[in-house]
This record gives sequence, C-alpha cells and structure tokens, in this order.
Amino acid sequence: MTKRSGGLFVGRTRHLARHHKPSTLSVATFIKQFKEGDKVAIVPKGNFRNIPHPRYRGRIGTVVSKRGDAYEVRVKIMSAQRTLIVPAVHLEKA
Repeated sequence: MTKRSGGLFVGRTRHLARHHKPSTLSVATFIKQFKEGDKVAIVPKGNFRNIPHPRYRGRIGTVVSKRGDAYEVRVKIMSAQRTLIVPAVHLEKA
C-alpha cells in the first residue's frame, strides 16, 4: 500500500477557505501598489499556486522592496526576522 503524501496543504484547506467573501478576485487586487516601509498583512487569497506558507497567514510585516510583481516583506516571529517574497494579491494594508 502506498503512503499518503503530506504536501503543503494537507489538512489545512478548511483554514484557507474564504466563505465570507466572493470567490472571484477583482482587477484591483492584482494591481495594488505598496511603498517601502508600508505595514501590510499577509492574507492568502485566490488560487493556491503562489501563496505564502500558511504559518504566515494574518501576520503583519513591513515592505522592504519590490521584486518583480511581488514584494519583499519582513516579518518578525518571536525574536527572529524573516523575509518573504509575497505577490501583491496576498497583501493588504495594515
């Protein structure tokens, strides 16, 4: 018998579901602009192809720079600082 895979979203899809919002994303969510130093919240939306890891869901971070269509976001967890590359679709102003 084969072993079940334990991928990124195993057992987590119910946490990522957005039952209170419409399923389609507007064009405005794709063309958001942020400046360096802006405070942003990481909120996974849309398709799961390019979302950040679920452990960072709801975290507040600071925009460090722009990298292509995405942004570098510095997030502090306990005493450690992490730099994530997150597409603008998954960011909201905090």
